[in-house]
Amino acid sequence: MVNLSDFTPTPDLATAETMPARWYTDPAILTLERERVFWRTWQPVGQSELVQRPGDFFTCEVAGEPLVVTRGQDDQLRAFYNVCRHRGAAVARAKGNRKSLQCMYHGWTYGLDGRLLRAPEFEGVANWDASTVCLPPVQVEIWGPFVFVNLDPNAPPMHETAYGKIYQEIRSKGFHIEAMRRVERRDYLIQCNWKVYVDNYLEGYHLPIAHPGLFKELDYDQYRVDTFDTYSSQYAPIRPATSGDLRDRRYVRDADHGEAEALYYWIFPNVMLNVYLDNLSINIILPIGHEQTLTIFEWYFEPPGTGAGWESMQQIIAFSDQIQQEDIEICELVQKGLVSRSYDKGRFSVKRENGVHHFQTLLHQHLTTPSTESTS
Repeated sequence: MVNLSDFTPTPDLATAETMPARWYTDPAILTLERERVFWRTWQPVGQSELVQRPGDFFTCEVAGEPLVVTRGQDDQLRAFYNVCRHRGAAVARAKGNRKSLQCMYHGWTYGLDGRLLRAPEFEGVANWDASTVCLPPVQVEIWGPFVFVNLDPNAPPMHETAYGKIYQEIRSKGFHIEAMRRVERRDYLIQCNWKVYVDNYLEGYHLPIAHPGLFKELDYDQYRVDTFDTYSSQYAPIRPATSGDLRDRRYVRDADHGEAEALYYWIFPNVMLNVYLDNLSINIILPIGHEQTLTIFEWYFEPPGTGAGWESMQQIIAFSDQIQQEDIEICELVQKGLVSRSYDKGRFSVKRENGVHHFQTLLHQHLTTPSTESTS
């Protein structure tokens, strides 16, 4: 049993303390997070274009659980644990198009609907009925250009979660994310706990010191984080340009035009979305170990993806990489400090760190909710 008694969030930000350092450094905490957070929330696992045609499939993982997503011959999207019911080997690798899935160990064959079709040389086995054998199913949905899964069979569908609210807001602004396709992906392996990275993302307090280039772009005084039930949005307006500083600006190319309308979201626990009129980016934060995190950046663009919009996106990708390198340095330094015996808890800036407080409160709620209940 993991001891969680050393942290009880208070709703009053002015008196609240941060999570204890142990919550970032104890492997037992991550084990509990896999069970009660990552296996009970909607997680993006691939692009919808990977399963457009009957027979398409791809494999993926959610916090260590191997999965396979299929498009059946009946055109139905499904997801299953990628674990053979015989001896536990995988029934699929990578991606492709097939009429069935076959275990690479003993040749057990499954339909794209998960049913066992063939078990070689299994005659004579008592008290066993092949017609009842099926790969365990997992909830799966398409949202925009992404495939999401949820390992909790009792979790509500996506339209009843934060993703439903966000999707309606995106559509109301005239954005069409379904038509966008991935043009680039970059992976960053960071030596810190996944929560260190999320904490960092959810506040602009560090911008003046850690991100001098980004600080030059933003109207820092107007920067804010608005929190909702299981997500938050950021308002980060681009500072108007003057003719004298255009040469040093990244997001503004002339003094008469600022940033087009954009939407920025964080969805508990580990997904960030940046939505623009002609492109979309997603950041997915995945724990590899209790002190190691994989940060996936993907950029999507509406075809044909050329011209001024394409040039702007390439500029954003390059600038994003610079900011990411700055964040990596900070997050790794924070992780080292959290291990120090000199540090346990801190306090929040009321003006700048409400987003971090919101995240840590949600995390505590999930970790202290028994696994038989769904809070996704």
